[in-house]
Amino acid sequence: MRSTFMGLETAKSGMYSQQSAIYVTGHNIANKNTPGYSRQRVNFEQTTPYPAASLNRPQIPGQLGTGVQDGSIQRIRDTFIDSQYRGEKNQLGYYESMSNSIKQMEDIMNEPSENGLAAAMTDFWQSLQDLSTNAENEGARRVVLQRARSVAETFQYLHSSLTTVQNDLKKEMDLTVTRINALAQDIASINEQISQVEPHGYLPNDLYDARDQLIDELATYLPISTEAMPNGGNTLAIAEGGQKVYAMINGEKTLLVDDQGARSLEWKEETGELYLGEKEISYNTLGEGNGELSALFKAYSEDYPVMLEKLDQYAFTYAKVFNEVHKSGVDLNGEAGEAFFDVGDSYEGAAGRIKVLLSDPDQVAAALAGKETGNGENALKLADLKNWVIREGSMEELPELANLEIKSGTLQSFYEGVIGEMAVKGQQANRMEYNSTVLLQSIDKNRRSVSEVSLDEEFSNLIQFQHAYSASARMISAIDEMLDKIINGMGMVGR
Repeated sequence: MRSTFMGLETAKSGMYSQQSAIYVTGHNIANKNTPGYSRQRVNFEQTTPYPAASLNRPQIPGQLGTGVQDGSIQRIRDTFIDSQYRGEKNQLGYYESMSNSIKQMEDIMNEPSENGLAAAMTDFWQSLQDLSTNAENEGARRVVLQRARSVAETFQYLHSSLTTVQNDLKKEMDLTVTRINALAQDIASINEQISQVEPHGYLPNDLYDARDQLIDELATYLPISTEAMPNGGNTLAIAEGGQKVYAMINGEKTLLVDDQGARSLEWKEETGELYLGEKEISYNTLGEGNGELSALFKAYSEDYPVMLEKLDQYAFTYAKVFNEVHKSGVDLNGEAGEAFFDVGDSYEGAAGRIKVLLSDPDQVAAALAGKETGNGENALKLADLKNWVIREGSMEELPELANLEIKSGTLQSFYEGVIGEMAVKGQQANRMEYNSTVLLQSIDKNRRSVSEVSLDEEFSNLIQFQHAYSASARMISAIDEMLDKIINGMGMVGR
């Protein structure tokens, strides 16, 4: 026979469960603006019905429900959307960093403008043309020397500034590696804390949120993948467990975090290489679009070295050709022209060390040999150097010069090509950054629609749970009246 007090237990469990739901709703509302917080819910479960199936069960028409219990408190999260979010954040981290590094390069090169190298070269060519019309004019000769010094100083400035930014990129890589290692250690620490809670049958939702925030940030720097690690004991089936984290290097998984702890990225100071375990990490092994570290690698080891090399090639070839033509002329004193620029014997670093050798305006070899010193024809040749065509590393006008560092085109077209290539890279990086930002915002919107706290929804839930709590309380009152009738009202017939 069923207990008279069975209904009280049913109502009591209803009150307790709705009370728990009200508390969880209040927790959600309180954390509406907490970064990384995922809304939580109480998973209600029916309690075991009465009677249980057995040989000596009471003979009643069927099993009666005995109420409800709050089985677990679970956060609301979609792992598929999380994976999408991290993948897109990884791409955005790459293109943001790449866009920033190229923007710094564009700011240094400052083209097109009135203050860049192209403008300095144009002013120099123009000063030579002016000199060709009045080769004996001292003022015009001084302008040529001053314009030449301006060109040399611009080369030096560009070389110095690009080298400084490249060194800054190396420091930023060091900081990024340090941050990645710190994140890995923190994720491993949270894994350890979770492993101590889950076996007792609890869901450490706040630890899950903290770990996801760290993994989200880690995805900005490295291409990663994750894998669940179940904990033993009385762990619930819906528990998320620990998280193994892998860095994707050369398309292969390389363990970064597991249940044993975290592995660290390490610099090999003697070679300047970066390793995770036995695997070397470089731009080529990480690949384009795979995190901020990959972009920093590319800018440091490819983009800036290439720009510096092209600037050196331009300065070295320009000075070498200019010197050859200048030496073919004669100065104001009728002496053969001397080397005008000094760039050393190798093109490497030429842009950083180029300088003007002449100090006396009379030494500018503006005239052609065998003619009067004021004819100005050699100055005209010097002014036209920018248009002389280079084929297979040599110029038709200067057959004695072979194997020039610039192999084709003209001096002017070579520099225009360098600037054009930089501009295209910058446009591409900006375009991809914009596209990645838009896509990430869309994914984040979907993510927030699942996990973010909605005050309207929580207020609605609060009213729902409050009414359910009141109904359970009213049920206790009804049962109390029934018991009062049985205890105090029955057996009174005939009195």
